[in-house]
Amino acid sequence: MLQDLVRGVTGAMSGLWPAPADEPALLNGQLRPCPGTPNCVCSETGNEAIRVDPLVYTGDADDAWSRLQRVVRQMEGKIERIEGDYLWSTFTVPFLGFVDDVEFRLDRNAGVIQVRSASRLGYSDLGINRSRVDDIRRRFSV
Repeated sequence: MLQDLVRGVTGAMSGLWPAPADEPALLNGQLRPCPGTPNCVCSETGNEAIRVDPLVYTGDADDAWSRLQRVVRQMEGKIERIEGDYLWSTFTVPFLGFVDDVEFRLDRNAGVIQVRSASRLGYSDLGINRSRVDDIRRRFSV
C-alpha cells in the first residue's frame, strides 16, 4: 500500500523532474563527459570511478544498432531521438519515478557502442546507472 502511494505521488510529480539542462547530444563526436558526481557512468572517460566498458558487437554494425534499440524498448526505455549513429533514450527509475538519460554512440570503426547513463537529479544514484548499463550489456550480448 505504501509503495502504491509513493508510486502515485512520484508519478503525479514526474512532470516536476527537470529536463536535462542541455538536451543530450554528442560533444565533438563523443558522448558528453559526466558532471563529476557519482550519479553518472560513461564508457568514454578515463576516470575509472565512473567508467563502464562499451558494448562490444561482432558482425554488421546496423544489426547491432537495431538490436540495441530493441533492448532499450524491452527494458521500457523511451527512445527520445536517433540521429545517425547517436541514440538518446530515457529510463524512469522504478518506485521513485526519477528520469535518467541514457545515450549511445555507435563506433563502427572500433566495433563497439559507447554508452553514457546519467541521473538528472541528486548527487548519488546508489549504483542504478551502472546496474542499468550492466543489464543492457547482458541483454545486448544474448
